[in-house]
Amino acid sequence: MSIFSKIKTTHREHLAWYLYDFGNSAYAAVILLAVYSAYFKGTVVGGAEGSRYWGIAVGIAMLATAIIAPILGAVADFSASKKRFLFIFSAITWVFTGLLFFVEKGDILIGMVFFIIAEIGYRSGQVFYNSLLPEIAEPEDMGRVSSNGWAIGSLGGILCLLILLPLIVIIGGTLIVRISLVFTALYFAASAIPAWFWIKEKAVAKELPTGKTYLSVAFDQLVETFKTLGSHRDFLRFIIAFLVYNDGILMALNFASIIGAVLFGMDQTQLIIFMIIVQITSVMGAYFAGVLGKKLGFKQTLIYSIIMMALVIVGMLFAQNLTQFYIIGAFAGFALTGVQSVSRTLVGYFSPKGRSAEFYGIFAITGRTSSFIGPTIYGFLAFEAARWYENNRGLSVLLAEQAGQRVAIASIIIFLAACLIILLGVVDPTKEYTE
Repeated sequence: MSIFSKIKTTHREHLAWYLYDFGNSAYAAVILLAVYSAYFKGTVVGGAEGSRYWGIAVGIAMLATAIIAPILGAVADFSASKKRFLFIFSAITWVFTGLLFFVEKGDILIGMVFFIIAEIGYRSGQVFYNSLLPEIAEPEDMGRVSSNGWAIGSLGGILCLLILLPLIVIIGGTLIVRISLVFTALYFAASAIPAWFWIKEKAVAKELPTGKTYLSVAFDQLVETFKTLGSHRDFLRFIIAFLVYNDGILMALNFASIIGAVLFGMDQTQLIIFMIIVQITSVMGAYFAGVLGKKLGFKQTLIYSIIMMALVIVGMLFAQNLTQFYIIGAFAGFALTGVQSVSRTLVGYFSPKGRSAEFYGIFAITGRTSSFIGPTIYGFLAFEAARWYENNRGLSVLLAEQAGQRVAIASIIIFLAACLIILLGVVDPTKEYTE
């Protein structure tokens, strides 16, 4: 292959990788952030109970992903089948996101089950998507490619919301909300097609030892990996820190629309506008995270992003009106994308050659464990605090629910502060690649 052909192939692989994130982020924007979470909480369930059920649903999905993702990650590394697993789980997401159309008021069980299955597909697919990063980018380019992926992905979320917003404003009603979920599934699927055709796995499948299966080999490899994590001490410290700060990040992310609806009475249109603002600043956050990472080192960039996120949470805690909440959302988008993009990049640098899916699987265990703990804690805190304020302070149902949300928001700051202490002891693996 000539140097020009190689450059063309690499560019095409990067583009396909970006486009997958373009559709993937639309799912996050519509299902997790702007539309379905608020629809489920406010229409399907209603009241403070909606926050609790939403936290449980998110928690179950994350726990299931934490169990299966590392095992399948090891299988994918051994069998060189990352792309195949990526599309199996993506297809699960597309199908069950479309099935959310059938969820109406009072359909709590199917609303949770369909969402949980779609979310397992979405989160598991991310493991294999992320693990392809070291295969399509050289070490010195991983930060740039990862940041570009987040930025272009955020644009995908913005475009999807901009398409849906006029329909929801003009037509209104729950039917158009349910149709928007089907549209999101198709949007995600269409954006992912180039990745199937253009991304080529560089890894070669290993031959199975006699008497072994891919599953038994995966378990053996995971056991060996966990035994040898002591020799990857900085990765282990980073993973512990990630466990803590990811809790806080996902608590804010998964309840953003619920917070807006409860504290400021935001309707579906205002929530979508809020999420568009968040997505726009996310594009800038991803870009600047890549630039700062290259200049200062990705660990230092991560610390600055987490500090900024902590300040955002403080601002959210004391916000008094919708305008302030919109401004806080803009800063949140900037900080969130920096944290997420840099975290993904760091795992790529920590991963030994040929074991990226396995290390991203461990990353997934941590992320999904924290994803289970954080939203569940938030949901129960918001519910129990609201009930306490109503029963013991005599507040009205609405004021009690608002007070409960602020108690839950305050807990996020504790997680972010704790992770910073741990991160200070991590040696940045990207220093040799920075300017």
